[in-house]
Amino acid sequence: MDTVFGRLYAPRHRSSVINRLNSAMALHRSRARLARLEPHLLDDIGLDAERAAEEASRPIWDAPSCWTK
Repeated sequence: MDTVFGRLYAPRHRSSVINRLNSAMALHRSRARLARLEPHLLDDIGLDAERAAEEASRPIWDAPSCWTK
């Protein structure tokens, strides 16, 4: 029987959870890489070391709303 609690809706929910987890992990990796960039590379992207460290230390659930859509 395909109901709200049946098979039809379970895969969609699971994929949504997996997508969110993948996005959170990607954000974590990006911020970790940002934290390791050398000063001349930070200059290339318009950041200073302080701003890069601030961004890198943010938790994974603290993402801009435009990234969550």
